[in-house]
Amino acid sequence: MKSVLLQITSSDDPAENLKMVRALMSEAAGQGARFVLTPEVTNCVSTSSTRQREILQYEEDDLTLAGLREQAASLGIWLLIGSLAIKTHDAGGRFANRSFMIDPQGQIVARYDKIHMFDVQVSEAETFRESKNYRPGTRAVIAETDFGKVGLSICYDIRFPQLYASLAQAGARILTVPAAFSPVTGEAHWKSLLRARAIENGCWVLAPAQTGEHPKTRGKTRKTYGHSMVVAPWGEVVIDAGTDQGIHFFNLDDSSVTEARSRVPSLTHVRPFDGP
Repeated sequence: MKSVLLQITSSDDPAENLKMVRALMSEAAGQGARFVLTPEVTNCVSTSSTRQREILQYEEDDLTLAGLREQAASLGIWLLIGSLAIKTHDAGGRFANRSFMIDPQGQIVARYDKIHMFDVQVSEAETFRESKNYRPGTRAVIAETDFGKVGLSICYDIRFPQLYASLAQAGARILTVPAAFSPVTGEAHWKSLLRARAIENGCWVLAPAQTGEHPKTRGKTRKTYGHSMVVAPWGEVVIDAGTDQGIHFFNLDDSSVTEARSRVPSLTHVRPFDGP
């Protein structure tokens, strides 16, 4: 199935980001894509919680979600919205970092809230406390599609292999990892982590990413690593998109999942064990 990763540089203006993504979706569908994937926080990359509180919306009101659902239906394609920053009714006022699988009729078939929060100091100049502004999800999610079961995850989740094992053991043959990865940790770990998750589970790993320096109206400047990737079930890197914005085509082939799992059937060899 002809598919596309979108590598983009979202600003902190959801309306402008929506316009950009809709245009890229149209271009991809015009070249035959049936499945399009966008990165984490497609609607807004911002380091300012004040700015986020001003412009983010609840899911039922979110203009980006509505616009992308409409575009998917108009084009008749499957769409993974890697994630949107969404207001919630959390008592502390925290947002959700939420991924959506949209079918060719524009319906939401699955939604997933990022479980693992990026609370790290990656360098002297770069510290993240995602849990300050985002509430963590609590449930692993598989999207049922007409091309197979897709296990959903977001960015920092990639460091927690037990999540992906549970998705694969529940039937996922494709794993999605939309991201806005730090350049420091991206250079060190991104490719290795994605390949490991593909190899361990005999799954396709699809990782659309934010890239570059993100335009802002306030707050600190945010930079992301780029290098959107597609990794095949045997661990081959099919796409490494580098750092430029753009559309990256690939073909999903379910038979390669069957082949990889038949060669090394590790999912059938899982055994219970006592802790140390």
